[in-house]
This record gives sequence, structure tokens and C-alpha cells, in this order.
Amino acid sequence: MGAAVAAPVRLSVRRDDGAVVEDLEWQLVPLGLLREARPWRTFRWFKGQQHYSGTYWSATMGDHVIYESRLELGRLLFADFAPEVRHIVAQPFLLKAGIDGKVRKHIPDYLLLTDDGPVVVDVKPRHRLEKPEVAVTLDWTREAVTSRGWRYEVWSEPDPHVLENVRFLAGYRRSWLFDPDLIATLRAADLDEMPLGDAFRLLPQSPRPLVKSAVLHLLWSGHVTTALDRPLSAGHVLRRAA
Repeated sequence: MGAAVAAPVRLSVRRDDGAVVEDLEWQLVPLGLLREARPWRTFRWFKGQQHYSGTYWSATMGDHVIYESRLELGRLLFADFAPEVRHIVAQPFLLKAGIDGKVRKHIPDYLLLTDDGPVVVDVKPRHRLEKPEVAVTLDWTREAVTSRGWRYEVWSEPDPHVLENVRFLAGYRRSWLFDPDLIATLRAADLDEMPLGDAFRLLPQSPRPLVKSAVLHLLWSGHVTTALDRPLSAGHVLRRAA
């Protein structure tokens, strides 16, 4: 049974100018304010810390996005890779609610603005999901988020092959590094059902390393797709994105 959430749920947000706006009613907070939010927590580095923090340059954002663990970085990579994700906000707000007579607070890890609407994401290792205090927090957060008609996601360790392939393709995410004419030529080519190795050899008049990197950029950008549940190889078959 889920926790009993006392209405209204309140929200605090750090605006783009650094000012903090507190105790807004969750149901009434405009999405535009959350879209421009700064991370709620200040970035922390200290000797002996147990988590792995950093910043990742996101192609979706054209800017750096923070993460506080390797698992959060994994979710950030997946968000950056997903063509339906249009905007990413790290630590977007602080939620506060009355839960079973106590005031509870929680900072979700990401807010994703997608073609299908907002998605609030919490990243948690699978082994922590059954801890009672974690389960209660995720339950009431889910109730608050879905009450607004938004999606809520708890994300744990992904398929390791998919993660490594997305991490590899992220090396080809910076579009300005690729020759526009070469990209245009490959986009115009019929890559559907072509093995990846053949695509690398498709333009013999161009240096193969440049063609290979351009094809991998098209995979990153979603122009073509392929199965990512096993290590990428020359035999992987490309499919034109729908």
C-alpha cells in the first residue's frame, strides 16, 4: 500500500538567475519555470566521497548537464540519445509533501521534456529499491507526478551492452565536427538493411575513417538505427528510422 499523501504538494525551484522560489503549489507551477530551472543542489566534490559526480556535454541541450553518480550519467546518456527528448533539467526542483503526518522532501534526478510530455526521473540502483525509506519516497513522488498527468520513471541498471553502445556512440554526438557535405551524401544514400561494415565502405572516394565516423554520427542522431543489445560489429544491420 502506498503512502498517504496530504494535499497540497509544494515545490521549490532555483530559477535561472539563481534566486530560489519556495513553496509553490505543485499543480499550479508553470512548466516554463521548471524548464529553465538550475540544479537544486550545489555541485559537491570532497575527498573520499563515495559517489561519482561530474558534468556531461549534452547534444540535446548544447550545454553541460550535471550528474551525481555513474548510474545518473547512464540515464543522462540515454536521454541525450533519445530523439523524443527535447530538453533535460538536472535536479529540477524540491518536492515537499505531508506523508502519514510527517513532512517529507525529495529532489528528483531529472526532468525530461519529450514529444509525449514531461517525464520526471529518479535514478536508483536496483538493490536499493526494496529499502522501506526509498520505496516510500518513490511511491509518494510517483503519486504527486502522475496526479499532474506527467510520467514518472524509476531508472535502474540498464542492459550493459546497450549502455556501452550508447556510451560509444556518444563520442560521435558533436554535429559540428562532421563534414556537412559528407553527412548529406550519407543521408541521401539508401542505408536501410545495409550492414554497418558496408556503410563504412560506401564512399570509396572519401577517407574511410571520416565515412565511418559520419555513419556513427547518423546512428547517434537517429537517422538510422540498429540493434544495440550486443556489441556493435560490422555485421550489424542498419534500419532507416521511421
